[in-house]
Amino acid sequence: MKGSSLSIKCLALMAVLFLFQLPSMKSQNTEVLMTIGGNAITVEDFLSVYYKNNIKGEPIDKSTLEEYLNLFINFKLKVKEAESMGLDTVQEFRNELLGYRRQLAQTLLTDKDVVENLVREAYDRMGEDIRASHILIRVDQNAPPSDTLAAYNKILNLRTRILRGESFESVAMEASDDLSARDSEATDRRPAMKGNKGDLGYFSALDMVYPFETGAYSTPVGQISMPIRTNFGYHLIKVTDKRKAMGRAQVAHILISMPQNADETMIAEKRRSAEEIYQKLLNGESFEDLAKLYSDDKGSGAKGGVLPWFGVNRMVPEFIVAISDLRNIGDVSGPIRTLYGFHIIKLLDKKEVDTFDALYPELKSRVSRDPRANLSKEVFIARVKSEYGFTENRAALSEFYSVVDDSVFFGKWDIRAASGLRKELFKIGSTVFSQQDFAEYIVSGQSPRTKENIEGYINSLYKNFVDDKCTAYEDSRLEEKNPEFKALMKEYRDGILLFELTDQKVWSKAIKDSTGLEAFYETVKQNYMWPVRLNASIFICRDLKVAKTARKMALKAQRRGISFQDVVDKINLKNADAVKVESNFYSRGDSEIIDGIEWVEGISNNINVGNDIVFVVVNEVLQPMPKELHNVRGLIIAEYQNYLESQWINELREKYPVIVNTEVFSNIR
Repeated sequence: MKGSSLSIKCLALMAVLFLFQLPSMKSQNTEVLMTIGGNAITVEDFLSVYYKNNIKGEPIDKSTLEEYLNLFINFKLKVKEAESMGLDTVQEFRNELLGYRRQLAQTLLTDKDVVENLVREAYDRMGEDIRASHILIRVDQNAPPSDTLAAYNKILNLRTRILRGESFESVAMEASDDLSARDSEATDRRPAMKGNKGDLGYFSALDMVYPFETGAYSTPVGQISMPIRTNFGYHLIKVTDKRKAMGRAQVAHILISMPQNADETMIAEKRRSAEEIYQKLLNGESFEDLAKLYSDDKGSGAKGGVLPWFGVNRMVPEFIVAISDLRNIGDVSGPIRTLYGFHIIKLLDKKEVDTFDALYPELKSRVSRDPRANLSKEVFIARVKSEYGFTENRAALSEFYSVVDDSVFFGKWDIRAASGLRKELFKIGSTVFSQQDFAEYIVSGQSPRTKENIEGYINSLYKNFVDDKCTAYEDSRLEEKNPEFKALMKEYRDGILLFELTDQKVWSKAIKDSTGLEAFYETVKQNYMWPVRLNASIFICRDLKVAKTARKMALKAQRRGISFQDVVDKINLKNADAVKVESNFYSRGDSEIIDGIEWVEGISNNINVGNDIVFVVVNEVLQPMPKELHNVRGLIIAEYQNYLESQWINELREKYPVIVNTEVFSNIR
């Protein structure tokens, strides 16, 4: 039982999380329904539990209410005993309760509406595939304002050049900090590569960082976006195509490969080869056979050209366009050229974007793990600041720019450098955070990292510090602000105490207390009786001759106390598999053969069973008797646990008197 405690507690957590979604109980009935050991319990306390197991608003069934009353009393008695034993002060208990609280609080320390909106937005965007190119001017996320402004002005100038007539592709090759835009020469590690001129191919929602994705989906085809800021820097985005989402596809292809630096003669030669193969397909030859024979993609060629399932972001754009033009399963494209060579593509299957409800769990998980989920936190932090009158002294923050040096990037900054900083930095509600509080935060979080601009680094740390303190401030007030959360935490607390103590007093005790279990078994064993049984051996013989021999030898063996298996082995020594024997204790219904003979000691008549001859040696007729403990151990343990719990409850009722106000109870509606 103890070994399963983790899974039981996990199930309990899920159950409580489900109940957390139920409408809150707003009953104002504070009449005292009962006292347990002197502690008063109101009608509201009782009904809050009752309604979690019944539908609020339906007429209350009195018999059900009385059953719950007893269960509720037993529950409260156990919790009170756990408290009196100090189980609620044990560090392990506190840690476990804190873990559950942390999980519950997470749902209240973000803005859930933002997450839901992001999930819906992602799904809506998944209905359309976008092809876009970009130009990147890198600037660190924490760069000083001067560097950020310089990067912004630079990319704005590039946009102006494009709008005045220069091609996006030529500007990308010249100025983009994304090196894939330009051709690269061969090295000892890789071949020469053609630049993509900024072309990122096709993508869909959740394939790109959120600001870039939003910029792309917001820009009309053929137009150039304003500068878009991401963690990488500033981007210009040119959207070159938007089309109905492909979803996921599986295709087979035949590749006639070609180096990226191929000259016109080689290109023409490869094209002819691809067209010849395509003509063979038109003449009725098998795509799979031709792929195995001619494809330069040997991995897929061996499988008839079949590629794994993929989405739009996994293939070069020419490939995606060709697939979009294949309308029906089994359609084959003519040769198409990509940077890898010429392909002939056969559409094997397609899966369109599924419904919102079907994709919701996956999308919710992906959005929650994506940096865009930070928007939910930002909305939450803004609400906390507004609610509690957040104020800050930015001038006090700027003093850190001169006292924090590059040693912080090696994890060696000394807080004594900020010993003179004592001013108020910001305030949440009535709680003030000083420069020293922030200095301690810097020290506690420092570790070796890439060197960056001090001012940008301090600003980033300060934002995290403020966010952490705002979250902690709200967290500390959850029980005060949210009665449902407070009630849930009490349920968790009481539930953990109940589990631990019941395990000690009942579950594990019943398993470990072998002496007590055996003594209890003696008191209830008459409830676990064997019916009349036969101790019998069934001989199954190949034919009548073998059965005659086996019957004689079985009689002798029975008189002399020789094992029937010895009889079988001796017969089979001369005539392999001529006979076999099955010995067991049989009750009515265990065997058709046993049920069909007379239940008396001795040897039965021969019985024809298919092609075999069968007879039964009844060794003994056993009258009803209690089953041995090992036969019914699981059942006895369960009954022993019920007994232990019943005894324990009686002891607790003696220790902590229970007084129920019957008049108040009878008036519950």
